Amino acid sequence: MTDKKAWLLGDPLLKENAPNPLEDRGDEIRAVLQHIDPEQAALRTGSIYTSTGEKRGTFKLALWNKDVIFAFPEFSAKDAHSGEELNTFDQTMLLYYFHISGSTPQSSDWIAFTELPDGKFYTQAFQAYTGQELTLTFGNDSDAFAQAAEKLGGRREFFGNLAYSFHVLPRLALMVVCWLGDEDFPASYRILFDASAGYHLTTDACAILGSQLTRMLIKAK
Repeated sequence: MTDKKAWLLGDPLLKENAPNPLEDRGDEIRAVLQHIDPEQAALRTGSIYTSTGEKRGTFKLALWNKDVIFAFPEFSAKDAHSGEELNTFDQTMLLYYFHISGSTPQSSDWIAFTELPDGKFYTQAFQAYTGQELTLTFGNDSDAFAQAAEKLGGRREFFGNLAYSFHVLPRLALMVVCWLGDEDFPASYRILFDASAGYHLTTDACAILGSQLTRMLIKAK
């Protein structure tokens, strides 16, 4: 079993200070991105590019509703307000996003992890460390779920009994849906992806985003 398959079958962010499963390609992707046209990259990714000199500049975009600055050609990211460098997961996520993302706009449709490329092979594991963890944490406590989602800047959606979408990147959104339980069926939660997600990130990167969102919601409770 490859390392990628191994962590896709278990929560990639389960342990504190867990190694970054995407980092092995970080330097390779950064080397490719150093030769791109930054103006075109800004159009593809929905970011704003500002030139600061010959073949130098910065991209500004939102990640998890927070403004970040992504330097060109170094492709290192920091918080736009505090100047603090982003953690390794967020740094690598931006590298993948700039490497893969096309100009495909977000759709109005939502899909399950199983509908992402190769997602069906890891759906059960993904649901175990996302939806099932959310069910254990929130259950039928829809008020607690709503408060946690709104604390993270979630937008109310009309889906299931209660749902919130989260604008992760300019062209990528996730949604968490809650179905409340009754005497016959227990409550359940599921993370869905905008149908265009596969045009902007790899499936393993989407798995990390799902895990991140799950842990952010649990922490926000």
